[in-house]
This record gives sequence, structure tokens and C-alpha cells, in this order.
Amino acid sequence: MAKPHVLVLPMPCQGHVTPLMELSHRLVDHGIEVTFVNTEVDHAMVVTALRASGGEAALGGGIRLASIPDGLAGDEDRKDPDKLIGAYTRHMPGHLERLIADLEAAGRPRVKWLVGDVNMGWSFEVARKFGIRAVSVWSAATASLALNLKIPKLIEDGLIDDKGNWMELLPCRSIS
Repeated sequence: MAKPHVLVLPMPCQGHVTPLMELSHRLVDHGIEVTFVNTEVDHAMVVTALRASGGEAALGGGIRLASIPDGLAGDEDRKDPDKLIGAYTRHMPGHLERLIADLEAAGRPRVKWLVGDVNMGWSFEVARKFGIRAVSVWSAATASLALNLKIPKLIEDGLIDDKGNWMELLPCRSIS
């Protein structure tokens, strides 16, 4: 019987790629085959880092690397979050669909799960099209997630405005 095959898709930022690569190693430890999908730009950085540390053998054998374009031209600023998120939201779904189809056509085991960064929500629609189960991962601190989930309530209560600026919480009083 073939190992279960999981696709792992981080948001294309180091603070997201690194934790999801660590998760991928733990999945491999439990007998799961992982295809780790990066943007082409991040893929090139990962491959360069791997070469410096002994090549793909450093991945431990159960992780295969794949890449898809992010939709930005080579000279465009990938540090501009609006530009990056806009580009990958528009362009990456079709590329991910082709990758999944190509993996299966190449004889790889069918992808059973997509482990996607919460910021790559568009990927869950792609998974649904292929009948792939999906799970969302928040790679930052839990407190950060809790705060983000409470933003609408913080605005409603007047603690922050709709731009995220803190409002005056307590009137200043002199201590006498």
C-alpha cells in the first residue's frame, strides 16, 4: 500500500515556510509522503540552502520539493504584501491545479490532504475541486491568531479603528 501523500503549501514568506517545513518533517516521521510546494522564488532559495547543507538528502527522503509561479514578474517587489497577495491569489490557483494533475500523471500517489497556510485560503477551493481534504495551519503565535480573530469585536467596542489604530483606552488621570 502506498504511503499517504500530503501537499504542504506555505505562504511565500520565511516565517511561514520554515514552520511548515518543520511540520513536513514530522509528517514524514509518521510515514507520510510530502510534496512541499513553494513559489518559484522561494523554491530557489530553499534549493540554494539545501545545496549548502548537503543537498536534498538533508530533507530526509520523504519530502519532495515542487514550485509554482507567484504571478509577479522577476523584478517586481515581493516585499510589498498587497502586490504579493494580490498576485498569488489571482495566479497561483491555476498553477496549483496543474501541479496536482501533473503529480498524478507522473505516477505519484494521489494527494489525499492539503496542509495550507491560513493565508493561502484560495488553495482550499483547489483542494475541493480535486476531492482533497484540507487543513489550515496558523504558523505564528497562538496569541496572534486570537487577537486577529477578535479584531471585529475590538472595532465594535471602539478599542481600535477600522485601520487598526488604538483608540484612547482610559482617560489620563493625575495621581495625587
